[in-house]
Amino acid sequence: MIGEKLLKKLFPDFEELVQPAGIDLRVDKVYRQMGPGSLIDDEKNLPPLEMLEPPIYRLEPGKAYLVSVDRMIEIPEGYAMLYLPRSTLLRSFVSVHTAVGDPGFRGTLQFLLHNHGEYEYTLKRGERIVQAVVFRVEGSGRYSGSYQE
Repeated sequence: MIGEKLLKKLFPDFEELVQPAGIDLRVDKVYRQMGPGSLIDDEKNLPPLEMLEPPIYRLEPGKAYLVSVDRMIEIPEGYAMLYLPRSTLLRSFVSVHTAVGDPGFRGTLQFLLHNHGEYEYTLKRGERIVQAVVFRVEGSGRYSGSYQE
């Protein structure tokens, strides 16, 4: 794990969001699933989505939503990211499901938010939802997946 000084150098576009052990990421757009998706023989068919109207998002109880962050990120070669939910969400019965950010990834990150509570949860565009923790990766390759922008 790396600290504030190196984080600011590696991710200058996120300087105001750097914390002692990571980078806060803010919600931009929120989407609701509108149909089925599939993954068969490595063929990805993502479900159709409907974007919710910003700036106030209302997350219904028991529902999951796809959330994008407010800016693109580029993870330098030799580094990887793990994404952890902000504790306020967890204390409000909202979980964040994430994946690993591979070295060389460049694009807009998306996460899954799930309201596990019995009541609606209200979220405003621009709020911090995840902290990205960055690690050095020795001998890493470079991301070349289909989500590269």
